[in-house]
Amino acid sequence: MDVRVRHLGERDADQILHVFSLSRYPTWSDCLERPIAFTAEWKGERFADGRPKVSDAVLTRLGDTTAEQAWDVLTDAGFRNQFEGGWNIINPGKRMVGRAVTAVFMPRRTDVDSVIQAHGKQEGRIGDENSWIIDILQPGDVLVVDLFGKIVDGTIIGDNLGTAIYAKSHNGLVVDGAVRDVSGIQEIKGFQIFTRGAHPSALENVMLMGINVPIRIGQATVMPGDVVLGDPEGVTFIPPQLAEKVADEAERDRLVDEWGHMMLREGKYTPGQIDAKWTKGMVQEFNRWAEQKGSKLRLPEP
Repeated sequence: MDVRVRHLGERDADQILHVFSLSRYPTWSDCLERPIAFTAEWKGERFADGRPKVSDAVLTRLGDTTAEQAWDVLTDAGFRNQFEGGWNIINPGKRMVGRAVTAVFMPRRTDVDSVIQAHGKQEGRIGDENSWIIDILQPGDVLVVDLFGKIVDGTIIGDNLGTAIYAKSHNGLVVDGAVRDVSGIQEIKGFQIFTRGAHPSALENVMLMGINVPIRIGQATVMPGDVVLGDPEGVTFIPPQLAEKVADEAERDRLVDEWGHMMLREGKYTPGQIDAKWTKGMVQEFNRWAEQKGSKLRLPEP
């Protein structure tokens, strides 16, 4: 058994390597190796495709996290290229949170695309290349697509493929490109999309060059398995090894703000006291309140 397959646990090696043979041909490298090698700092569970599997519990906790809260943690850790703004949001609502499945397209070159098409036929792939990436989605995934900002003839999905994405993932889509059939997509309740634009044309003159590989979305570098956090300000791509820390810091900020606002309304402390470094007594009072709320968060006493 391949050592990389054995790393994932007791599975049938032939079956696993078959799963990745499609993604291996567009990138000319072993697709199973890449997510593991490039996400070596992640020590937790992985999907069969090698992507880090951040727990559902952590994803739920990130549901109230703002871009600013994530930004502070990521930049402190040296990750300064994980946010991208300037989106058109279809079906806005609560924050979109999920695990990234990545795909990258390039302008079509016939000799290269003929190889991609031949391998797709060999693998039994059905439909156009933009449907192939939908087939691998799992519940909780967010499809993140680098379509190099193309709008005209750069529409990754319409309402049919949008329905397929939501049926598979129950989550959303981020595309540095466009979508079509917006009226139909708006009927897919809960299917949130961050897109550069919309256009009535169909997807043409592009080729799928990689699945679950590192991609660029604007000024952000995105890895398969990153936690995708979409909010009104834009999209943050959180490295999986930092997801729980982001959730912890966001929870702390929310609780600190909630307690501080409560103290101000009650008139117990002045704005100067709340905004300044808290005294030992204030920290102790906050920690007791947080414990009563069921939080495990405790602030260190000065």
